[in-house]
Amino acid sequence: MRAAITRDKTLIVEQVPDPVPLAGQILVRTLACGICGSDLHALSDPDAFMATTRRSGGTPYDPRDGLVFGHEFAGEIVDHGPDTQRALPVGSIVCGPPIGIGPQGAGIIGYAPMFPGGYGEYMILNEGLTMAVPNGLDPKIAALTEPFSVATRAVGRARLAADDVAIVLGLGPIGLGVVAALKSRGHGPVIAVDFSPKRRALAEGLGADEVLDPAVASPYDRWTTHGVPTATVERIANEVLGVSSRGSVIFECVGIPGMLQQVIDGAPAGGKVMVVGVCMQSDTIEPGVAVSKELEIIGSFGANPQEYRATLHDIAEGRIDAGSIITGTVGLDGLARAFEELGRPDAHAKIVVDPTL
Repeated sequence: MRAAITRDKTLIVEQVPDPVPLAGQILVRTLACGICGSDLHALSDPDAFMATTRRSGGTPYDPRDGLVFGHEFAGEIVDHGPDTQRALPVGSIVCGPPIGIGPQGAGIIGYAPMFPGGYGEYMILNEGLTMAVPNGLDPKIAALTEPFSVATRAVGRARLAADDVAIVLGLGPIGLGVVAALKSRGHGPVIAVDFSPKRRALAEGLGADEVLDPAVASPYDRWTTHGVPTATVERIANEVLGVSSRGSVIFECVGIPGMLQQVIDGAPAGGKVMVVGVCMQSDTIEPGVAVSKELEIIGSFGANPQEYRATLHDIAEGRIDAGSIITGTVGLDGLARAFEELGRPDAHAKIVVDPTL
């Protein structure tokens, strides 16, 4: 098959052997695969990517050494491996969480050599984790279930009360997914923040109640407007008097050094900070400020299969307009250029790869 292979810090399209499904696995022809920011990080800074994976308990494979990236995928079943149920027939359009399991081991699809991702013409998936794409949903949109399910998990882990004020910092695909997940559950107000006018417009289309350019106005000036007490003493006084205080959640979806401390400085007392952006460099924070404010700092990463399935149905049934963030489509030969363009945030939000082009 043709596939875009990582070589050093570049992507090279080559002919490689077709993957072969083993026990409990199926072979799919890739129809669409989203380009994730994690792929950009892994290719440009493989040492940091591997160190982060290793220190968080994973088994890293070197992105310079011939991986086929692509973990946001949809495809068509073309064959069943041995010992499969064959519940979904050949020709079914499917997607699923990027969890590779089988006799060859376990790993994240697209980041393990035994589980090539959607930047190739074929993939092998675990039958038990593969889901039929419902309602005739376009495979390009179905492929975006993965990043939107990451946002679903982050919103779930935030445990928002009905009237909590939510600020979403950074409107890349994950941040936009957080906006969509919040609004699909009826939360508000949701304040979406990004320097890019294009991304702010996409957030508005997904239901954000306010959009802010941080070069013009600070999102942290909005707490008092929305009735959120900012001082610890004020919140404690409300507790003593039995007065309810409106809560707050800040979703940090940027993932660059210095961002988390900015959030800690800007957060109101008693607030929650959801760290969704993956910063792969060393950073420094001042714990005393977070402690004095009694902040909850919570990490969130990939979604589980239940969250993936719920998100797929939210998209297929129109509660989340995932397709609205697609700003480009390329074939395998256009991948390297697409990686360059995604480095400019006002050029694109999400580019989808179609290996059939």
